[in-house]
Amino acid sequence: MASSGGRVGWWAWAPRGVALVRAAGDSIPPSGMVLVGILSVQAGAGVAKNLFAVLPPSAVVWLRLLTSAALLLVLARPAIRGRSRTDWLVVVAFGVALATMNLAIYESFARIPLGVAVTIEFLGPLTVAIAGSRRPLDLLWATLAGVGVLLLGRGGAELDPAGIGFALLAATAWACYILLSAATGRRFSGTSGLAIASVVGVLFVGPAATTQGGTALLDPRLLLIGLLVGMLSSVLPYSLELGALRRMPPRVFGILMSLQPAAAALVGMALLTEFLSLVQWVAVACVIAASAGSTRTQRPSEREPAGADTAAGETRG
Repeated sequence: MASSGGRVGWWAWAPRGVALVRAAGDSIPPSGMVLVGILSVQAGAGVAKNLFAVLPPSAVVWLRLLTSAALLLVLARPAIRGRSRTDWLVVVAFGVALATMNLAIYESFARIPLGVAVTIEFLGPLTVAIAGSRRPLDLLWATLAGVGVLLLGRGGAELDPAGIGFALLAATAWACYILLSAATGRRFSGTSGLAIASVVGVLFVGPAATTQGGTALLDPRLLLIGLLVGMLSSVLPYSLELGALRRMPPRVFGILMSLQPAAAALVGMALLTEFLSLVQWVAVACVIAASAGSTRTQRPSEREPAGADTAAGETRG
């Protein structure tokens, strides 16, 4: 209860709760935190896909963004006064990229297997990592990723072209997200930029979500499941990533994050009975190897300097 003299709302206790969780998490190896976060992201995607029969992807994305935006606003309490026009243009573009990335990958999930969609989406960060490099080794990683994508289309059942298109859009948005995340981190301290961008994402997706979701968004049961998706896909992995980045080199973090496509394929099998063919598994392995190899062989000067708060960002997938 709040006192009349100094009113203390629940938001004042949230940072203390996060501190307790962080203290408990310090006993977990950072690599374990990253792996649990990866599984949480993909489990959230699996739960979200099961919701598509009663809620459209836009509505599920909106609930996910709403959950993460609420948490970030409580923790970051971003200052909005005194910002330049360029600051606002950057953070709004960051929010649009964030919303587009999530909406496109969920639309892809609705049409093609989870593991295939996430593998294609991973071309976004891989392209950013390789772009501009003149080293022959990076051409090898690019070629390996290209082979993986080609194999995806030859590995069994015919894939929905719209699903592939949405996955490619998600990859493009993820690449933009990475570049705009760095620009936002230079203008906003800590997670304040991500908090504002998340609110932009909620507003960006809101009209489509409410129009397509309709009265289903008033169903308490569906709202709770949508909030669960937000917790699994954003809140929990985001917290774990921040904790891990404080205790491990960003390069190692990037290599572990390369396991996302494999985790998506495994979750697809466990929650959605989506079984990939042997050729598709080889395709997933090619993209993972390309992503991990590119991260492993980057020169220090090629890595974007960023703190733990900006490096983790909003979890994808």
